[in-house]
Amino acid sequence: MSVPAAEEVAERLAALIRIPTVTPRDAGPHDDATAASFTALHDALRTFYPRTFAHAVETVGRAGLLVRVPGAAAERPVVLMAHQDVVPVPHDWAAEGWEHEPFAGVIADGWVHGRGALDDKGALTVMLEAVESLLAEDWSPASDLYLLMGADEESYGDCATTAAALLAERGVTPWLVLDEGGAVATGAFPGLDGEAAVIGVSEKGIVDLRLTVEGLGGHASTPPKESAPGILARALTRIEAHPHPAAVNDVSVEMLSLVGGRLRGPLGALLRRASSLRGLLARVMPRLSPELAAMVRTTVAITQLEGSPAHNVLATRATAVLNIRIAVGSSVSEAVEHVRRTVDDARVAIAVESPSEPSPVSPRGDDARWAALVEAVGESYPEALAIPYVMLAASDSRYLAPAAGATYRFAPLRMSRTQREAVHGPNEKVEVESLGRGVAFYRALLTSERLA
Repeated sequence: MSVPAAEEVAERLAALIRIPTVTPRDAGPHDDATAASFTALHDALRTFYPRTFAHAVETVGRAGLLVRVPGAAAERPVVLMAHQDVVPVPHDWAAEGWEHEPFAGVIADGWVHGRGALDDKGALTVMLEAVESLLAEDWSPASDLYLLMGADEESYGDCATTAAALLAERGVTPWLVLDEGGAVATGAFPGLDGEAAVIGVSEKGIVDLRLTVEGLGGHASTPPKESAPGILARALTRIEAHPHPAAVNDVSVEMLSLVGGRLRGPLGALLRRASSLRGLLARVMPRLSPELAAMVRTTVAITQLEGSPAHNVLATRATAVLNIRIAVGSSVSEAVEHVRRTVDDARVAIAVESPSEPSPVSPRGDDARWAALVEAVGESYPEALAIPYVMLAASDSRYLAPAAGATYRFAPLRMSRTQREAVHGPNEKVEVESLGRGVAFYRALLTSERLA
């Protein structure tokens, strides 16, 4: 057997973390430093995984990679996804609270530390480790296997859209897609001891709204009765005071019912009756935490504000950007219309930017693809409860999901609440032991008879 030891996987992940492939800021060509980082990462991947990269490799977008490993058939192609890019870190990273330099790739006390350890180089590494180790055993997939490694997921770039268009042009309709999203979570649900393998079967839609109010400008010593920022501020206050309506969708009912089956006492009894208590749960969940609120409604986050360029100058224009995550069962048009009705002010112009509808809900139950995922979880994390959920964030898989037979979002790495909070924040790290389990997950999935 050629299964790598977890410590070996950790060393290679640490090496990849040391290459700062920070996501590009815009859609233009890479600057020299960014281009050099991605070239260095590609060289490292070819060195670490020579059997995998001996197959057909194409560049998609500016630095994305698409690898095709031919299978015995082409009728049910599988696409495994992970992204190479990471979010930036502040120049004064120590002041942010990092225990180790973010791009040093430190391995200490059973953990790999650094930006990308969880999002998403950890998943990228264990995916490639599994494929490489299987190829070393003269394995070949039952059907064509595609490995899609985007390079601008964090900045909503075009690697994934380019790859989706390329596959469509070639008549490749993915039977199964697996990307980042859920994880083997601890502390995810109140009262639930142990691990929960939370697998995204859909993801919320996303749209940005740019609110703009025009003003006359002038000197701050003679302010008007109503200023552009003041009008905009009242609109934003109304938006926060009138959130989108809450509703518990079918996936959340299934998730809550499964969790309830592991709980004792009143809470377990309540969750086991989730299907008949949707109205009550829709009222209660938003009061418990922002995360639970996001599970049951379209959310609106005010993310950017702009007004006057100087402290003593009246604004000629005030703008705000709303980042909206659209609940499954709703749509971009419904989300936008709710904001328009809530604002109810013709002076506030609303522009729609980068709309993306909620993804289709993928099958569960006895479907072969879902069953293969659950069984792979059982092989790698035997004590974990596998449950479906709607992913609250956005992933590159949303560009493949409309055409794919089934799309799931799950990284086979253990994540505590503290680790989940460190994604895009300080002290991102992954447990070395979990990396070994992640490799075992992908090996079990790729060799599952259900994918044959």
